Amino acid sequence: MRKLLLLLMFFSWFKPNAQTNSRAYKVMLEGMYKHTVPTISCKDLKKEQSQVVLLDTRAKREFEVSHLPEARWVGYEEFDLKKVDNLPKNTPIVVYCTVGVRSERIGEKLKAAGFQNVRNLYGSIFEWVNQGNPIVDTQAKPTQKVHAYSRSWGIWLNKGEKVYE
Repeated sequence: MRKLLLLLMFFSWFKPNAQTNSRAYKVMLEGMYKHTVPTISCKDLKKEQSQVVLLDTRAKREFEVSHLPEARWVGYEEFDLKKVDNLPKNTPIVVYCTVGVRSERIGEKLKAAGFQNVRNLYGSIFEWVNQGNPIVDTQAKPTQKVHAYSRSWGIWLNKGEKVYE
């Protein structure tokens, strides 16, 4: 974990442009992911979005700032399989959070519970927004606000308006 924090600090010092930041972001993600849940790219999710159930695994306050259109909040600390017990086990599910770490953990729980088609959105909401995709508020209205989790994580969000509380 200490190596990861040092890596994060290193890349935050050297981000002269979004492309460099994107490469650094991918390196950081690869160091954080356990690869226990298959990932799906933002590009592929856009093609399949109407055919999947999107589960937001962030804290409720993060979800309330913004989320992907049609996403259902299931939380992380508050996660309970009862929140998805109405879904057939073969339902295509895409989980996401801020960068994809918490969602990968929830994806593991879903797989362990017998869900057969669970994928983690690669880069999660930060990557989704950085690629110019829409997010909505609790009234399903488009917004630019994104809960950035913390100032140290917020360095990876290049587009949108960062919110910290």
